[in-house]
Amino acid sequence: MSVAMAACSLGLHLSPDNNNNNNNNNNCFKVLEKSICSVSMLKTTSMYDTIKPSSILHKTRLSSSGFTIIPRATAISNVEDGNQGVADIVPTPIVIIDQDSDPDATVVEITFGDRLGALLDTMNALKNLGLNVVKANVYLDSSGKHNKFSITKADTGRKVDDPELLEAIRLTILNNMITYHPESSAQLALGAAFGLLPPKEQVDVDIATHLTVSDDGIDRSLLYVETADRPGLLVDLVKIITDINIAVESGEFDTEGLLAKAKFHVNYQGKAIIRPLQLVLVNSLRYFLTRPSTEESSF
Repeated sequence: MSVAMAACSLGLHLSPDNNNNNNNNNNCFKVLEKSICSVSMLKTTSMYDTIKPSSILHKTRLSSSGFTIIPRATAISNVEDGNQGVADIVPTPIVIIDQDSDPDATVVEITFGDRLGALLDTMNALKNLGLNVVKANVYLDSSGKHNKFSITKADTGRKVDDPELLEAIRLTILNNMITYHPESSAQLALGAAFGLLPPKEQVDVDIATHLTVSDDGIDRSLLYVETADRPGLLVDLVKIITDINIAVESGEFDTEGLLAKAKFHVNYQGKAIIRPLQLVLVNSLRYFLTRPSTEESSF
């Protein structure tokens, strides 16, 4: 009773009326009962607090043990970590085919943030195309991990100069990236046909296409092409250039997500391209790259 009365003195005013006293006493017992319940709840909460870290450690061990099976960039890992509202940012996949930097080999560079491994499957796929990987190295910078290969033809030991084989190399690398990193398909033109996640938006070809020709010495010119990527684009570009009797010496073809960027060293009869021919070249490429696609059955 003394405990109850002490509790009453904290939160209630006493009245001389007996009925009121009885009511107040009942209220005091209710207050005391609530206090006891709140104490038990605190004890219960503290008990669970002591259990909670072990359950967190258990979850962490489960997610880390599945690291080799589940790719780093998956929504599943976010759910397991409890960060369901945090979306993982997928880096832009980049594939560069360089014909300029090495006179004896075709240099291929592949970047996809820090998600790529040793790319042994990609190297085996390139060997199936009749190619040898004569040198490979890896370097890191702020954009991620860069895997670099020097490739030659297995039968001649020389660099690749066939546009169709160069395009096959590019598509093989992109296909392997989509296979082992399905999240990349949403950022690749190839993902629209073969990827698990097609691109959410299509690139406007008219806006994305940029063409320039500039002199690169007295005996050659530099053609720069930027446009929406699509399978077979490298072969088509070289064909259009050579159809107007312009020779392609070397160049570089980059695939950066949904865009393709190419630099070609070109000449006309061993000389830099004169201004009128530059206009013919640019107009021919622009017409081909931006023309609307029409089904043959509509004719």
